[in-house]
Amino acid sequence: MILAAGRGERMRPLTDTCPKPLLPVAGKPLLMWHLEKLARMGVSEVVINTAWLGDALVDAVGDGANWGLHVHWSHEPPGGLETAGGIVQALPLLGDQPFMVVNGDIWTDFDFSVLPRSLEGALGHVVLVNNPLHNPQGDFALSAEGRVKLEGQKLTFSGVSVLSPALFKGVSAGRKGLRPLLQQAIAQGRLTGRHYCGAWTDVGTPERLETLEKALAGAG
Repeated sequence: MILAAGRGERMRPLTDTCPKPLLPVAGKPLLMWHLEKLARMGVSEVVINTAWLGDALVDAVGDGANWGLHVHWSHEPPGGLETAGGIVQALPLLGDQPFMVVNGDIWTDFDFSVLPRSLEGALGHVVLVNNPLHNPQGDFALSAEGRVKLEGQKLTFSGVSVLSPALFKGVSAGRKGLRPLLQQAIAQGRLTGRHYCGAWTDVGTPERLETLEKALAGAG
């Protein structure tokens, strides 16, 4: 599932007329980087949620055939449902097995194919990255055994994860964030993770978008 429903307030005025996942980076919309990567690793079914400027997303991606994918759309009410609420609404499209979730407004060279296909009793697996300047305190810590903790040297949640439908068991429909559910899973010892040290950017402001553009231009 690619999360693409956000308004992108901090990216205004760029996002007044363009949904954030369609903002171009190195000549290609953020969302297309994800779709290409998923197609290369053999994924065939993708769910994308929408709220702000959803029609523009549908017009750009369609049914996913251009990437050899089958895209299912989960349209949310104005204002969106936040991460957990959006996933709960999309659960009928996601099936009963663990599924990958990727924020539509990040750029990373992380290899999605190394993510676990089975969670072996865990409720989720999250990718953590070094803390960026805009999140110096981090989000979660990681044990040597790969268990996510609330205490310790914290890293930042990358927006890339594998989640079990069981994480959302009993969660009612509506606007809900993901963090409380992750914290519950941590308290149960049922959230695993990994630390990724490669390239990752939360493209949350025009300045970060410009910095990423320059970095990719230099790498090219």
